[in-house]
Amino acid sequence: MRKHLFTTLLLVAVICAQPLSSQQKRLLGDPVDVSLDFKDFHNTFFFADKLATFDPATAKGTISWKRSSLYTRQAFDVNTILPQDLTMLDFPGAAYQQNPELSFTVDFITPRTLRIRMLTTPVQPKPFDSPMLVKEPGVDTSWKYTKSKTGHIYQSAFGKLLIEENPFRIMLMDATGKLLTDTRRWKDNDSTQVKILPFNFIKKGVDNSREINPVFSLSPNEKIFGCGESFTKLDKRGQKINLFVTDPQGPETDMMYKPIPFFMSNRGYGMFMHTSAPVTCDFGNTYVGANKLFMGDESLDLFVFIGEPKDILNEYTEITGKASMPPLWSFGTWMSRITYFEQKEGYEVAAKLRENKIPADVIHFDTGWFETDWQCDYKFSPSRFSDPQR
Repeated sequence: MRKHLFTTLLLVAVICAQPLSSQQKRLLGDPVDVSLDFKDFHNTFFFADKLATFDPATAKGTISWKRSSLYTRQAFDVNTILPQDLTMLDFPGAAYQQNPELSFTVDFITPRTLRIRMLTTPVQPKPFDSPMLVKEPGVDTSWKYTKSKTGHIYQSAFGKLLIEENPFRIMLMDATGKLLTDTRRWKDNDSTQVKILPFNFIKKGVDNSREINPVFSLSPNEKIFGCGESFTKLDKRGQKINLFVTDPQGPETDMMYKPIPFFMSNRGYGMFMHTSAPVTCDFGNTYVGANKLFMGDESLDLFVFIGEPKDILNEYTEITGKASMPPLWSFGTWMSRITYFEQKEGYEVAAKLRENKIPADVIHFDTGWFETDWQCDYKFSPSRFSDPQR
């Protein structure tokens, strides 16, 4: 008994002595920077290497992901990160592949919208009704297929999708053939000092969970807009944005209260990351030519839109829902603070507004209308609001 107790205490002591990761050190409510996980040498990296199988009729197949680990190399007094092949030692060996071949699917939703999905495990997720989609995305048959020397081409009236087999690459073009963006590969690195990790996912050493990191190219003079309520520069090019709900307590910060995993480019495309997991978007922040989308999700579900901004917004809201026209009074002047606590106080504010001839359409009771402060039960406090309906 004492031997087992000693072993247990020793194990607890060893666990407690382990250094915490950057994510584990964060305070509750702090934004999650998913990109930090992709700098952790404890993790196993898998790089999109080649298209292992593909059925052009269904646009479904598998990608072979090359198993790797990271190491550093010094060049010109700069340490850069490089991959090295990693021999699979997972046990039992029959349950794992050296370079796993995992599901890859393209769905054509409309002539302007396509959907790219990838898995990082052999386990197919169960179908579910996503609260982020207003309806099941449609199926468009106008995309025509042709075989190329290096892979597969699908083309509609508004765009073209090229899937190259080896090395794996996805290229998005407009109807004229102009390249809008493409996925980065190892061969795209052209400097001993700049080694951008290409399209990859990781198996985390701490718990074997997966996270995925699609990496796309950014062109000279390209501008990026979107990602929800943000008080930093309107053009997000050059910024790293953590899409994580937090209360920034003012506009002098890059934190966000209403992040949205959607952005558009002035080159004529947009992307919607269909995930509720934390996302970090590196829009050329660490390297000017790379758009790195770090997702705390084990699968990729990416909607891609082609067109002008009005076209992209229309396509995006077709699948996520279009806002109805708010009532006329909502566009007026709101009188608000945190907060008014009783019915009497609201009437006093209304009287003062009338007395001073200040136009107002709304008096906004923020948090003080329920019985126990900060514990919302969706009922007006009966002790302070005698007739809330009136």
